[in-house]
Amino acid sequence: MEFIIIFIITLTLLIVTFLIFGVNAKKLKAMTNIKELDDIAEQYPSNIDICKEYLKKVNNNKVKIEEDKNSGSTLYIAISDKILIGDMKNSYSRIQTIAHECLHTIQKRSILLFNFIFSNVYLIYFAIILILGICAVLPSKMTFLTILCIMGTVYYSIKMYLENDAMIKARYLAKEYMEEKQISKKEEIEKLVKQFDMINDLGIRVVQYQVLSSILIKIAILALIFAIR
Repeated sequence: MEFIIIFIITLTLLIVTFLIFGVNAKKLKAMTNIKELDDIAEQYPSNIDICKEYLKKVNNNKVKIEEDKNSGSTLYIAISDKILIGDMKNSYSRIQTIAHECLHTIQKRSILLFNFIFSNVYLIYFAIILILGICAVLPSKMTFLTILCIMGTVYYSIKMYLENDAMIKARYLAKEYMEEKQISKKEEIEKLVKQFDMINDLGIRVVQYQVLSSILIKIAILALIFAIR
């Protein structure tokens, strides 16, 4: 019975947090493609060159840069110290997105590596107890579920610290970069920065919900399996 209660509470929290955060991934995607701003950003150098200039500004020239136009994601891979730039279709958001990933490169490396290792351990642990739960061979189900909750809390704390830190600072780094390049007029830069602020407001909420929901869904799945096995 206790696992059914946990399952119901978890589903309730998923719905409530979705409403509270005002998650709208489609709206966020639409906000990154505005023709007027895309035309302004088109005047700036290539993604690779922007990335190199950002890394120079943050005093980190050792990071490897790779552009993959077949990928839709732009991310920093801590374990290999590499920035992978995906296909951003010349969106104005690339100026801030690349800044975001460059800022990840100067975060405390021990935290970055811990996040990478711990997130994988967390996923492996979930997979193992999921299989054992289905096979009904776990000696103490509540203990294993509690451990998963604790690991999820740690994962969320570390992940969101890294993401929020980079998101908040990226806006300022992007603005500083555009002002130094003197490619755009002051009014154009202000328009871009204003839109960056709007993206960040919604983007931070979307990312927080995505990370939180991934944790709650794991708990809900296990609670349901434990309840019926």
